[in-house]
Amino acid sequence: MQNPQPERSVMTLVTTGIFAPSHAGLLAAAGVLARGGMVAFPTETVYGLGVDARDSDAVARLYAAKGRPSFNPLIVHVASIDAAEQFVDFDDTARALAQAFWPGALTLVLPLRADAGISPLVTAGLDTLAVRVPDHPVAHRLMEAFGGPVAAPSANPSGQVSPTKFVHVRDQMTGLIDAIVDGGDCGVGLESTIVATRPIPTLLRAGGLPAEAIEAALGDELALAGETAAPSSPGQLASHYAPKGTVRLNATNIETGETLLGFGAVDAAVNLSPNGDLTEAAATLFDALHQLNALNATRIAVSPIPDHGLGRAINDRLRRAAAPR
Repeated sequence: MQNPQPERSVMTLVTTGIFAPSHAGLLAAAGVLARGGMVAFPTETVYGLGVDARDSDAVARLYAAKGRPSFNPLIVHVASIDAAEQFVDFDDTARALAQAFWPGALTLVLPLRADAGISPLVTAGLDTLAVRVPDHPVAHRLMEAFGGPVAAPSANPSGQVSPTKFVHVRDQMTGLIDAIVDGGDCGVGLESTIVATRPIPTLLRAGGLPAEAIEAALGDELALAGETAAPSSPGQLASHYAPKGTVRLNATNIETGETLLGFGAVDAAVNLSPNGDLTEAAATLFDALHQLNALNATRIAVSPIPDHGLGRAINDRLRRAAAPR
């Protein structure tokens, strides 16, 4: 008997529609979601691949289209704090953070309400849910048009480079998903920061909202995942965000056969920010990795990145890109 093939290899190709970010286009995209389809759409962080978070069949197809492990939970996107309250229980800390940073690049991992109706596939069987309100006009209008919770990981094959442009999604996911909303480029360029507030405020994933801003709002430092029994969350796999080539970090020199991903005033094939601007580097990181793939870079050296502010999230993604796979 032959071994079964991975799910993505046996998926039937579908016709992928392209929708404009107009009122009519977003109503059509919402209709696809309502029928159990998969729709890629822009957020301020990266493009997400959305399905109705209450529809287990749709969620299962999403996992298959991405080749994503089903033990890796998903983030649910909603239009407002009021909408989030239908699915999770807020404590005072979570409510303060939501009021301070939503809409925005912050995901909160909170206790799942018993009557939430969220598919267990979304939470990977956990009793918590990762939820956020995206700060992108197209995403916000799509949430409102759909009127329900949208489970949406990044719109790319699992473990590969996240998409920050329409062309990234088109090139990687056409034929595997039902529709793409062409919303141009994403502004932040890094996935959301993930925080659990119970039992103590804990940083589960660095991201597009600097941890320092959250700590300033709390008036205290965040614990780090591993220092407490915090809930599991998306984005914690050791190997992730991987380009085709191997990655060597904190490179101050280039070895034979390497292509440099630079930061600051260095001569590099691709430079995250020649001026050493961490905001610019965050916004361009994933596109830079796509560019290195286009250059067929088999060995990638990466300039040192300061490990503060958005640099913490950039370094987190680069460490995962460099992990053995």
